[in-house]
Amino acid sequence: MDALAQTAGFVPADLILFDFGLSSVQLDAPERGFSFRGEGPLDMRILHEYGEERWARRIAQFIVARRPLRTTRDLASAVEAAIPRRAWPRDINVATRTFQGIRIAVNDELGEIESGLKAALGILKPGGRMATISFHSLEDRLVKSFFIVESKDCICPPQQPVCTCGHRATLRIVTRRPVRPSEAEVAANPRARSARLRVAEKI
Repeated sequence: MDALAQTAGFVPADLILFDFGLSSVQLDAPERGFSFRGEGPLDMRILHEYGEERWARRIAQFIVARRPLRTTRDLASAVEAAIPRRAWPRDINVATRTFQGIRIAVNDELGEIESGLKAALGILKPGGRMATISFHSLEDRLVKSFFIVESKDCICPPQQPVCTCGHRATLRIVTRRPVRPSEAEVAANPRARSARLRVAEKI
């Protein structure tokens, strides 16, 4: 980001907007292996905490029992079999969290977000604002934590009597709570239903 901003002459920046989350282009290309809708080769490098899936252990057992899984449809079928029908979510496909976990791990999305936030802090001018749009709790939690840390003068453990970290606040949090889309926005764009907007201003 820093190199691109320097090349384009956008340093220092007034505003940096992050639109996190999946790329529809990746979902629309079955060969990427991120979607359960199409038939594509299976890119199964992880099924862990990134999916925030409460049935993860059972899903893993079903995957092992059904190996070899060769396509994304094979994986989706394993997930469907692993989760009792009564526990299927109403608003999303039952395999969504599993595929979310795979996508986040393969793309190193959380690592990229952290790097991007740090780069943005260096590019912004004083008074400039950083806005982030997150689409699930892992992204939002990372942004919230970053904003909180960067808005404090000291990040030493609470039990430490004297500050030794030397940290100084670089941000002022503008949105104490994330801004959520209205019902009208969700009706016009259903993909916005889980969006959370947070904003901070560089000191």
